[in-house]
Amino acid sequence: MDNLAKHLLQRLMRRIPASMLQSTLDKWGRLTAEKRKSLDFTQSKLTITQELVALCEESELTVKHITELEMIYDAHSVELMQFKEQFKSHLSELKRNVSVKIKKHTDEAVWIRVAWGDGLSRPNHLKATYVVHYLQTPYVFVNALSSKNKPLLLQALTLSTKHQQIKAANLSGQKLTALRDLLMRQYQQVFPTKYPSPLPESDQSISKLRIEKVQAEASANRHRMAGETFGDGMLPALQSAFFQLETKFKDPTNEAMTQRDEPFICSVKFSSSNLLESLRHCASSGIASTPVTPLLSSIPLKGRNYFVITDNVPNA
Repeated sequence: MDNLAKHLLQRLMRRIPASMLQSTLDKWGRLTAEKRKSLDFTQSKLTITQELVALCEESELTVKHITELEMIYDAHSVELMQFKEQFKSHLSELKRNVSVKIKKHTDEAVWIRVAWGDGLSRPNHLKATYVVHYLQTPYVFVNALSSKNKPLLLQALTLSTKHQQIKAANLSGQKLTALRDLLMRQYQQVFPTKYPSPLPESDQSISKLRIEKVQAEASANRHRMAGETFGDGMLPALQSAFFQLETKFKDPTNEAMTQRDEPFICSVKFSSSNLLESLRHCASSGIASTPVTPLLSSIPLKGRNYFVITDNVPNA
């Protein structure tokens, strides 16, 4: 690595924000995963730069490789700038009195704060809408959005992200990271198919061994079905799931109720500090029956936690 390459790298490091450094190096891919893990991104920018220069020298990188890193950073910056300009422009055309603030977060997300005005009134900053959008994905998370402003925000997002439409994912909760991981499948989904077999027979009685074998097989089967439904490893800490049943009254002896146009509505809510982990434990431990009911298995399968069931036909 010659002096020109070092100078280019040092100058580029001064331009890249600390919050974007790790993700930019990961996209670059010129350093091995082991070398990237050796960098401590909590240190000062100067210390990180020195360590990065040493790693690049060790990898014998050239000016060509450093310019690749610069292009990756520039492309990401241009994309973010374009999104900012287009979103503000589109929303301002749709709504005259609106205040928009956009900031890049550390996990590749763009955080948007929108304060809405009404008529000739100024934007109300006490009742702002918060939006989190992950660039290069169709995913948008919204908080505190009124039905009146919803079509305006969705239209501005659709035009700015260049997607054909914004769809509701029927997913809600208090932990953004859990919603993100579940919707974007950012958790371990390796479904195990093999589990430890029962202990070998010893000098115990044949009847006891048979009982233990049956119990072990039943336990292994429960673990297998729980793993096939929820996967293995850490799960997103989803806190709730909602199920709403809408059904017609069916009783030939009661014509008045049977001819009723409005359906009967019954709502059920499951709550836990980590709902998916709780459901997996219930299934694997035998507290809940297996195989897991499709209503619960649809949570990780469809990435949703709100379902409407109408006369045995789930509303997708």
